[in-house]
Amino acid sequence: MTVPQPLPIHTTRYQDAHLTVDFEREIAYLDDSRMRLTYKAYSLLAFLVRHPGELVPRDTLLLRVWGYNPEIRTRTLDVHIRRLRKSLGAYGTAYVETIFGIGYRFQPFHGSARHDTPGVTAVAQGAGAEKMWQWKTLTSGAN
Repeated sequence: MTVPQPLPIHTTRYQDAHLTVDFEREIAYLDDSRMRLTYKAYSLLAFLVRHPGELVPRDTLLLRVWGYNPEIRTRTLDVHIRRLRKSLGAYGTAYVETIFGIGYRFQPFHGSARHDTPGVTAVAQGAGAEKMWQWKTLTSGAN
């Protein structure tokens, strides 16, 4: 199992037109309103946001967010994803994509998505968009 590599360690914040995640303060805002998230819901959101456009397998999320062994079969991830989407309101399914039978992917808002780092602003679509394009190309070629 390959664990997706997170954003650079010095990244302190994700922000786009609707969602802001402050990794240092461990809080998230949706349309400028603070989201009321449980610790696990925030941890799940933060993990997905740190891997924009990357397919994150279920086993990876269960291991990294819950500390569960891959052999454990549980529906807790599905329940938390459902609740997280509900917390994200109208943007829930746009931000959190399900790849049936494999895992989930955070899709940055296609407007002005960016990651703020001290002295650096990087577009979130960069490498993640290239990987997403490659993944879509590989899967569409198989059909």
